[in-house]
Amino acid sequence: MTHALVIGATGQIGRAAVRALAHDGWEVTAASRGAGRDESWPDTVRTAALDRDDDTTLARLLGDGCDVVVDVVAFELRHARQLTSFADRIGSAVVISSAAVYEDTQGRSFDTQGEPDGYPHYPVPLPESYRTLAPADTTYGTRKAAIEAELLGTGDKLPVTVLRASAVHGPHCRTPRELYFVKRALDGRRRRVLAYGGASRFHPASVHNIAELVRLSAATPGSRALNAADPEAPTVAEIGAAIDTLTGVEAETVLVSGEPPEPGVGSTPWSLPHPMVLDMTAAERELGYRPVTTYAESLPETVEWLSRHLNGRDWREAFPKMAAAYDPSGDLFDYAAEDAWLARRRPA
Repeated sequence: MTHALVIGATGQIGRAAVRALAHDGWEVTAASRGAGRDESWPDTVRTAALDRDDDTTLARLLGDGCDVVVDVVAFELRHARQLTSFADRIGSAVVISSAAVYEDTQGRSFDTQGEPDGYPHYPVPLPESYRTLAPADTTYGTRKAAIEAELLGTGDKLPVTVLRASAVHGPHCRTPRELYFVKRALDGRRRRVLAYGGASRFHPASVHNIAELVRLSAATPGSRALNAADPEAPTVAEIGAAIDTLTGVEAETVLVSGEPPEPGVGSTPWSLPHPMVLDMTAAERELGYRPVTTYAESLPETVEWLSRHLNGRDWREAFPKMAAAYDPSGDLFDYAAEDAWLARRRPA
């Protein structure tokens, strides 16, 4: 039996990663700030309290050595340097990164989306060999790029698999994109407007598929960056239809060609004018990866968890990080703006 330490174990990816490793025979220590435990974990999983920036506690958890460290919460360059400083005690590492590290040939990325013509235009599918942002300490994407550069630069000293996850979904998500359709169903909304003809594709990544990539990476150490996503990338219109089926709602979808016509009308957490679809062939080739679920297969548990977590609460209270990330101006569920636009578009 070999030892795995999972940092950030009670987040949505961490929970699934701990479960996958434990079921694969690893002796797992699940570290999180509150030393929490997921009810789905086997009793063999040990829990430990760890502040991500606490070098002393991390050193104690590593002990004389740890076969693999899975880091779900590496958000700063110092986190990467913390791992490399313990390279003599870590057999290999698996670190969660993000597809936000990619930039297109014109220098556009998720960081430039708010600028005129700022949406990136990536190849479909998007391979790991494509260009990435310059490492810096300015945005989420550049910080992830800096983490990748630091970790992958260690080579054999510390083999690291970096997993570039796309639109992560599953229970316990703090920014659940599926909330957009689930809340509308719970609110009794029977019409919705989708920009870009409802054809936006922002490749989803189930926590179960990411956990499978973690499991395989732990079993096959190496220094590499791999995409992490589901086997398919449905359009936003297809996602809405799938959630309608699960919630028993029959909603009318009004499609708008081009960008959202007004604030609060037509924009969703998936709304991109150009698709982001990740190429998964490298993971298949290097790890023997095969997805353990599809978006449609994993969606019921997400919808059920979202409905239960909301449970009549104000959505901003239930998902404060979602509100901050996707709704800073209050447009995400602006039903009044949507109704007014629809009335002007289709007058009585």
